[in-house]
Amino acid sequence: MATPLQKRKLMGEINVVPYIDVMLVLLVIFMVTAPLLTQGIEVELPKAGAEPIENSAERLPLVVSVDVEGYLYLNVGDNEESPVEAKEVVARVAAVMRNAPETPILVKADRNVAYGYVVGAMVLLQQGGAEDVGFVTDPLDTYPVKELEIQ
Repeated sequence: MATPLQKRKLMGEINVVPYIDVMLVLLVIFMVTAPLLTQGIEVELPKAGAEPIENSAERLPLVVSVDVEGYLYLNVGDNEESPVEAKEVVARVAAVMRNAPETPILVKADRNVAYGYVVGAMVLLQQGGAEDVGFVTDPLDTYPVKELEIQ
């Protein structure tokens, strides 16, 4: 005698394989687009062992960038990728300080730029009303200090 056909039982579990595939595709998209989201002027930052600054989501910092040739750039305004003149830096910083005096001010200077250009940028920030100015650096494991030979 033949055995009767057994009925299949319904499976009450969710098939998660399609969800994993979608998540992997989203992860790859994120990994490809994340490096493209960096904005601002390309500068080679100096290395320093400083603590990171707490960044508030509601108050973005005003960043003055100094490239290797000494040109100044601001992350405030209509065209952030074109150099600005000294008078415009003072005017824009003064406007930001009037509207939001608690805005953090940062200087992002190339490591190969002459020190005088960085000091000049800081003087312009002071003229615009900035009292506290921070520097943007890359993290460093050891400090680049020249050792002096004692004789």
